Amino acid sequence: MPPGFGGPLAASLLAAVLLWQAGCAANDAAQAPDTDAQLVAVTNAPVGAMQGEMEEGVTVYRGVPFALAPVGERRWAPPEPVPDWDGVRQATAFGPACPQPPSRPGSIYHWELPSVNEDCLSLNVWVPDGAEDAPVFVWVHGGSLVTGTGSQEMYDGAKLARETGLIVVTINYRLGVLGYLAHPELSDESPQGISGNYGLKDQVAALKWVERNIEAFGGNPDNVTVAGESAGALSVVLLMVSPEARGLFDKAIAQSAYMVSMAPLRGTANGHPSAEQAGVAFQEKAKAASFAELREMDADDLVSIAGRNGFVPFGVIDDVWLTDQMPATFDKGEQAKVPVLAGFNEGEIRSLRFLLPPVPGSETYEKAIRSSHGELSDRFLEIYPSDNPEASMLATTRDAMYGWTAERLAASQTAAGLPSYFYFFDHTYPAAEKLGLRAFHAMEIPYVFGTLFDISDPWPQAPRSKGERALMDAIMHYWASFARDGMPSAEGAPDWPTYGEDATGMVFAAEPKAWPWLSRERFAMHESIICRRRAAGDVQWNWNVGIISPPLPPETASCE
Repeated sequence: MPPGFGGPLAASLLAAVLLWQAGCAANDAAQAPDTDAQLVAVTNAPVGAMQGEMEEGVTVYRGVPFALAPVGERRWAPPEPVPDWDGVRQATAFGPACPQPPSRPGSIYHWELPSVNEDCLSLNVWVPDGAEDAPVFVWVHGGSLVTGTGSQEMYDGAKLARETGLIVVTINYRLGVLGYLAHPELSDESPQGISGNYGLKDQVAALKWVERNIEAFGGNPDNVTVAGESAGALSVVLLMVSPEARGLFDKAIAQSAYMVSMAPLRGTANGHPSAEQAGVAFQEKAKAASFAELREMDADDLVSIAGRNGFVPFGVIDDVWLTDQMPATFDKGEQAKVPVLAGFNEGEIRSLRFLLPPVPGSETYEKAIRSSHGELSDRFLEIYPSDNPEASMLATTRDAMYGWTAERLAASQTAAGLPSYFYFFDHTYPAAEKLGLRAFHAMEIPYVFGTLFDISDPWPQAPRSKGERALMDAIMHYWASFARDGMPSAEGAPDWPTYGEDATGMVFAAEPKAWPWLSRERFAMHESIICRRRAAGDVQWNWNVGIISPPLPPETASCE
C-alpha cells in the first residue's frame, strides 16, 4: 500500500476524494475524479492532502506545486511557497514546462513538450510500495538552463523507485532569461540588494518542500541525494557551493557537470561584464521603456528576444546565494560537505559540435597550440596530438569542460575527507555508432533511470539485448546504492573503489570495470591551465581552450 493508507486516516482521505474538495491554494478549480480512471491513492503531507495514481509497484504524484506562479510582480522575484491547502489536490497530471524555446527538429534532443506555461514550479514524486524511511533521489533536469522539464520521458522514476526502493523526485525551475536575469531595478527591490539566480532559488525551494513533506510519502528527509546531468549537474555544483542550500541534501551526483566561470552581480571578473549590465542590455534589446513594461511582456516573447540576442543564463556571484567562483569555494572548503559521485562521457562533444571551432589541418592545429600554450605545448600535444585534429579537439573540449569538472569535484571532496566516486562512460550501441555518437552527451541518463527501452525517436534506439539490460541494471543500482548509503554497489558487478591519489574510477563500456589511473594526466594539465586563468582573472576559462586559447598566463606560485 502507498504511504498514508490504512486506518482512520485512509477512511477520511478516501471520503475526501469522493467529496472532492478543491485545494484552496489551487490556481484552477480541482476536477471531480473520473470513476473509470486507474486506481488512485492519497497521501497527507504537511502542505495538504493530494491524490496520486497507483501503477505497478509505485504510486506517482505528478504536477505538485512547490511555489506560487512566478507571474506579474512575482516574475523575477524569489519563489513564494504555495500556501497549505484544505481538501485533496489532484496530482495525476504533469505540470507544464517552464517557458523555453522549442527544441530543434532533427536533433536527438528534440522533445515535444505537451504544455508550456509560466506557472511551472511543480515537482513529481514516485513512491515505491511499502516505502518507509526510504532514501530520496531528487533529479534536476539539464538543458543549458534554457530548456527541459522534470517530466521528460527519460526521467520517469517508476522503474528506479520500484526496483531500488528510492523515492524519486523530479523538479522544474525557471529557465533562461526568466530564471537568471539580473538588473539594477530588481536589485533595488530586494532587501538584500541582489538579483538573478531565480532558477537556483527555485531548486532550493523544491528541496525545502522535500525536506518538509517527503516523510508523508515514506521518505527520509535526512537522506536526500540531489542529482542531475549537464545543466542539472551544474545546478548540483551550484547547490553545493551555495550557503542558501546548506543542509538540504546529504549526497550529490553530478553527471557531465561544467564548473565554468560566472559573472559578478556588479563589476567585472574573469572576462565577464556585470550581470546587472547584461540585464540592462537585455531590456534595451527588448525595447522596453521601463522594467515594469518588461514585466508585462509576454513570456514567450521574452524567451524569443533572449535567444535572438544571445542572452546566456547562468549563476551570478551576488555574495549571498553564490559568494565566489565555484572552484574557489571548493578551495576554501566552503562547499557542502557531502559525498559525491561524478563523471563524464567519452563522446560528450560528438552531439554538441557547435562547441567546436572549425577543424584545421594538422600543421595549423599544432602551430596554434604551440603559439598559445608555451612550455605546456609538448605536454598538450602528447595528450591531444596533431595527427588527427578533429579527434583531439573533441577530446580537448570534453576534458576541459566535463572531465576536469568531474575529477575536480571528486578530488575536492576527497581532500575534504569525504568518500568520492569517479566514473567515465564509454559505451555505444549500433544506432548511436551509426550516427557517430559513441557515449554522447546525456547517453547515460536512461541507464540511470532504467528507461533505456522506453525513449522515443529521435533518440538513438538501444537494442533490447541481454547486455544492454545488464549494463542498465548495474548503473541503476550503483546510483541507487550511493543514494541509499553513500557507497555505490551493484550485485554481480565490480566493486567501485573510492577516488584517491591514483585517480581510481569506474569505466562503463560494454560492462562496468574499475580502472586505476583513470584520466589523471589529462586532469592535471587542465587544472594547471585553468588555475593560471583563474589567477590572471581576465579571461573566461570555460570556452578558451585548445586552438582558440589565448596565450596562457605565466605560471604562479599558487598553481604549482
